[in-house]
Amino acid sequence: MLPFSRVTIIGLGLIGSSLCRAIRDHMPTVRVTGYDADPQVRQIARAIDLADDVTDTAGASVTDADLVILCVPVRAMGAAAADIAQDLPAEAIISDVGSCKVDVLAQLNAALPGRCIIPAHPVAGTENSGPEAGFASLFHGRWCIVTPPADADPAAVERVAELWRRVGAEVERMDPPHHDLVLAVTSHLPHLIAYTIVGTASDLEDVTQSEVIKYSAGGFRDFTRIAASDPTMWRDVFLANKDAVLEMLQRFSEDLSALQRAIRWNDGDALFNLFTRTRAIRRSIIEQGQDDAKPDFGRSH
Repeated sequence: MLPFSRVTIIGLGLIGSSLCRAIRDHMPTVRVTGYDADPQVRQIARAIDLADDVTDTAGASVTDADLVILCVPVRAMGAAAADIAQDLPAEAIISDVGSCKVDVLAQLNAALPGRCIIPAHPVAGTENSGPEAGFASLFHGRWCIVTPPADADPAAVERVAELWRRVGAEVERMDPPHHDLVLAVTSHLPHLIAYTIVGTASDLEDVTQSEVIKYSAGGFRDFTRIAASDPTMWRDVFLANKDAVLEMLQRFSEDLSALQRAIRWNDGDALFNLFTRTRAIRRSIIEQGQDDAKPDFGRSH
């Protein structure tokens, strides 16, 4: 049996539009309704037949929904939830796709007190955004972390988990604070580093006479891909998960200082040991199917 029959997706960017496509591909009898606050996005969504219906108001999109998934920037979750509060069916489950869970859960509880809220985070994405950037296979073989509050209804948690399994994701469960710490290491800090490195390179363009851009192969090119991610989304992520991000940033700064000392004192053994350990981590990621081992990261040319 399908976990839901009428799903509403609010926010039709990369994740929201991919979810619309994935549900329609994998569960074609489920009715999918979409809404986005941007009229131009709604127009595009209709033109590309993204959902069974695209409404002009948030309230209209949820009137008969049994699941509502908020796919908006994390600091906009509370406002998006407030917009649907008056029209939300009593038995509907509310979920989201944000990469910060403590802050998002607090926003949703404040806007929708007493409602069944089961947050989730699909760990998937690209540097592209907008309704045309989505694709149905985005979640295939990727993790979706479900982060219910301690008193959540187990049946509701399982229904949300099953929806993500149906669109191809592997499902894990975590409590919200632990999720935020893990993602600060695996996602938020790498993005912060990428933004910083690319910003530094931009500042040095006059010094290097544009050679940074001209010769941007290898590592720097991959940093630019990460740094091309949606600015609004990542601004909100860093502010919403600032405690965990700052904790990881402090740890990174300490490790970076140790690396500086190793280089300054010609400590080749320390460098070799670090690089050997990190190489093994890369191999583990490939073995678990979370990246491509093909040359040049599987890029087509």
